[in-house]
Amino acid sequence: MDKQKKFDVICMGRIAVDLYGQQIGSCLEDMSSFAKYLGGSSGNVAYGTAIQGLKSSMLARVGDEHMGRFIREELQRIGCDTSHLITDKERLTALVILGIKDKDTFPLIFYRDNCADMAITSTDFSEEYIASARCLAITGTHLSHPKTRAAVLTALEYAKRNGVKTAIDIDYRPVLWGLTSLGDGETRFIESDKVTKELQEVLSLFDLIVGTEEEFHIAGGSTDTIQALKNIRQLTDAELVCKRGSFGCSVFTGAIPETLDEGITVKGVRVEVLNVLGAGDAFMSGLLRGYLNGEGWEKAAAYANACGALVVSRHGCSPAMPSKIELDNYLERATAVPRPDLDPMLNHLHRVTTRGTQWEELCVMAFDHRIQFVDMARAADVDISCIPYLKKLIFRASREVAEEAGLQGKAGLLCDSTFGQDVLNDVTGRGWWIARPIELPASRPLCLEHGNIGSQLVSWPKEHIVKCLVFFHPEDSHPLRLEQEKTVQEVYSACCQSGHELLLEVILPADMERNDELYLRAIQRFYNLGIKPDWWKLPPLQSENWDEVQSLIQKRDPYCRGVVLLGLDAPQAELQAGFNAAAGKSIVKGFAVGRTLFGKPSIAWMKGELDDDVLVQTIKANYHNLIALWRQRK
Repeated sequence: MDKQKKFDVICMGRIAVDLYGQQIGSCLEDMSSFAKYLGGSSGNVAYGTAIQGLKSSMLARVGDEHMGRFIREELQRIGCDTSHLITDKERLTALVILGIKDKDTFPLIFYRDNCADMAITSTDFSEEYIASARCLAITGTHLSHPKTRAAVLTALEYAKRNGVKTAIDIDYRPVLWGLTSLGDGETRFIESDKVTKELQEVLSLFDLIVGTEEEFHIAGGSTDTIQALKNIRQLTDAELVCKRGSFGCSVFTGAIPETLDEGITVKGVRVEVLNVLGAGDAFMSGLLRGYLNGEGWEKAAAYANACGALVVSRHGCSPAMPSKIELDNYLERATAVPRPDLDPMLNHLHRVTTRGTQWEELCVMAFDHRIQFVDMARAADVDISCIPYLKKLIFRASREVAEEAGLQGKAGLLCDSTFGQDVLNDVTGRGWWIARPIELPASRPLCLEHGNIGSQLVSWPKEHIVKCLVFFHPEDSHPLRLEQEKTVQEVYSACCQSGHELLLEVILPADMERNDELYLRAIQRFYNLGIKPDWWKLPPLQSENWDEVQSLIQKRDPYCRGVVLLGLDAPQAELQAGFNAAAGKSIVKGFAVGRTLFGKPSIAWMKGELDDDVLVQTIKANYHNLIALWRQRK
């Protein structure tokens, strides 16, 4: 196969939004909350192949609404081409509502009446587009309706004319062929001569056919798997891959033997099953990686089995799929990892290699302070009710500077929900780096301002970073250190569970010895506890000590996003020295500074000495100057 083509694979078929019930063990009718994921068999394969390193493209339609935009953004985020993900102005994006009752019961309802992806036509793509890929992968659902079937047949014709490999995941869902009641999406197999006939009419058009035993039963017209495979072999010379669940899979490249095990059989991976939905799409993603890269069936099947196994142990379909880095790590250590679903390294790699936006540089305005603003108000003899409005003005200054200083992809803020909820609501969705605090101000031992962290994160936007400030010293008394460490561990665990990133800010207590070596020891201690923050927030250090910090972080967690420098109300000249000491240290991504920028102007504003516009202009001037000092560091 020509590896110089624009795409490795074009995925054509179902794409939808999955709404997964979050209460494991509950009936679907009793679910109280749902998690939203990209879904649909072809959508999942497009996503899965992209994160396995293939150049994938999605050929489908989505609605001109929020769910359609969500799907497009999810695919673009992981590098999947969406040039042929067409916006349908007349139809809505398909939805699927799913639940997990137990290991064997997964109720689901397809909302696909006149949905966007079933409106695909042959006029939505060109022969040139199909020819630009090494492989065209479709799913069986699109063969169930005359219009989509015609589009698929056209795409297959283009593929055959241009030497493009063709693959089908049979993806048999009786409800989508009209064989069950609309609410019965869970039934996976019903015999149907009509479906068998319609599938067999096109099997000769494929180079690769993938399915479960039941899916080969419907395609082969027999509930005896070997006989079904033999029936299919009479129709096509395609390579057949039979998925066998926990037993792995068997590949047949020639004549069908008398047992499945006589095929090229690669054993499966043992995991604790949470949810089998999406496992087949993950399997197909891993299989296509090996197949299209010419790595041989044993390797391709190993990729496929591992991808499927990891997905069945996790919640959801597309977000459960392993990244290439994660999968390769597992396969390198497979003999030493009896339960990949319980392996800390794999779980960490899944968390950090599927993150979204990359932040190579950050100039963050930090105004998440609460006590300090209250103290200002009291000193100015004004009511604290003015603080939310003041924070809006500070955000206005931040926003204007971000535009004037060209901070696209570099702008950020730290703001609290106590006085700054309006700001958080406004900035969310703008593409900024956003962090918000959870600690009770000045608490030592560390306490959380609004109680249990798990209950808080349920209502947080996923793009909000959890900022936790801990006044920590390596020489703290044993009971104090244990208490603080336990709280930070709980915060980190909650972030891993919810998918939020963690910014851990460490400040040595003012009444104890403070030096760079102690900061290094504090970082080391948190890593020893298994805590791997996505971000660190640290004070300026000496240049040589940044080298040690960088070495430590790269050794303990090479996927750490980096460090942002805190300000502690230091004068700009002092911050400039700190910036210079961090120059050339790739681990230091930028600064998150607050009172240095807004402290004095805010007090003057509270006293009535500055009006709104002068306040904003003063903060802007300070912010512009600090950005210039950061950019001029040497």
